[in-house]
Amino acid sequence: MSASDHRLYFMLQRVAHCLKKSADTALKQTAGLTTAQAAALSIIAKDGPVTQRFVANKLSQRESAVMTMANRLLAADYISRKRSASDGRAWELAVTPKGKIALSDIRIPFGEINALIDESLSAAEVKELAGSLGKIITALDG
Repeated sequence: MSASDHRLYFMLQRVAHCLKKSADTALKQTAGLTTAQAAALSIIAKDGPVTQRFVANKLSQRESAVMTMANRLLAADYISRKRSASDGRAWELAVTPKGKIALSDIRIPFGEINALIDESLSAAEVKELAGSLGKIITALDG
């Protein structure tokens, strides 16, 4: 049977929507973040200081969307922003101590979501699904 016969696109969209909705609710309660903000904050913490363009590329987002997100993270004191020493036109983003605490706080909600997935699928199914989704991502990036 084909992906169409299984309505895989619809199912992936529905799962993604439900997971995002659950994660957004849990993250807002624990850290005051959305999943998108948590993703940006994680990138900044891992690779920072980084430019807004770097974050936009990692998230496959437009720079204007990342600028809006960065402004919210700045207002919450989760990141700092300063002019790049190597490119005066670019802004560098870095995680603040408050941002590090927020990153620590998001581990529990994401852990609960991953536990739900682990309860729904066997270890072999999780491994197979991860590999299959990775192949789709590669094809889409391709």
